[in-house]
Amino acid sequence: MKPLPLNSKEKICHHVDALFGIGVSDAIPEDLEFEYSRKTGRLKNFGIRNQLVATLRTDGGLALTIFGARILIRNKKFIDNCVIPCSEAIPFVSEGRSLFCKHVEWCGSNVKVGSDVAVIDNHGDVLAIGRSVLGYEVMKRYRKGVAVKVREGIKSRVTN
Repeated sequence: MKPLPLNSKEKICHHVDALFGIGVSDAIPEDLEFEYSRKTGRLKNFGIRNQLVATLRTDGGLALTIFGARILIRNKKFIDNCVIPCSEAIPFVSEGRSLFCKHVEWCGSNVKVGSDVAVIDNHGDVLAIGRSVLGYEVMKRYRKGVAVKVREGIKSRVTN
């Protein structure tokens, strides 16, 4: 017997639960908008009210945006995919600079090598989005090197 095909919302929910933990997709609202590839017909990305939440990667991952992380952080289980920097690193990370191991104050247990993570402050506000270079066990022990390569910060860099 063939399983019934899933609609796009169900696919996204299963994908989010597989990557970030079971139940995290409960934070995703019902009014999702989808963009499909004209060439292949596959799902490319999804958003809410013309704001991008995430893009599907070719490796099976999701590239979250800051808006997407703010949606998912509403679910308390998503905190396991987050990193909290020390207070002196917050301005740099907010500008989009990488987070180094010596500046990691706390790291969630679901942070793995190459996974998308949200960099948050102590109050749970999203500062940046990036890809972890190290897993959570190593990130806590190391004092040198990059922990998270930040893709997007909440503040854009000011150029003169």
